[in-house]
Amino acid sequence: MERTWKELYEAAKAVLAPRNVSDIIEAGGVAAAIEAGSGKIYVGVCVDTACTLGVCAERNAIFNMITNGESVIKKVIAIDSDGKAIPPCGACRELMSQIMPKDYKNIEIMLDYHNNRVVTLGELTPEWWI
Repeated sequence: MERTWKELYEAAKAVLAPRNVSDIIEAGGVAAAIEAGSGKIYVGVCVDTACTLGVCAERNAIFNMITNGESVIKKVIAIDSDGKAIPPCGACRELMSQIMPKDYKNIEIMLDYHNNRVVTLGELTPEWWI
C-alpha cells in the first residue's frame, strides 16, 4: 500500500473520538483525512446535530484545507468508529466536484483500507450535473 494512504488513515484515526458536545450534538463518530495538492494532510470529524446544521467529516477536513489556503484535493479517506473506510456521501461528493469542477474525476477515494481498494471520484460520480 502506498505510504500516503497509511499516513491518511493514521491521521483520521488520530482524531476519531466519538463524544457528546452537548445533549443534542455528537461529534467524532466519523473522521476523515485528505491530502491536498501541496501534499499536506488535513483532518476533520463529523458533527451530528439535532437539525441540519451538522457536517460530515470529509467536508470538515475540506473546510480545514480551504481555511489554510488550499483548493486542490488529491486523496480522501473517511473512517467510521470501527476504523473501517466508508465512501463519501452525495453532499461531500458534490462539494469536491464544485471545488475542482475540471479535475474532480481524478480525486482518489479509499473505499476499503484493509483491502487497499481505491476508486476515483469520477467512478463514484461519473456524470456530474454541471
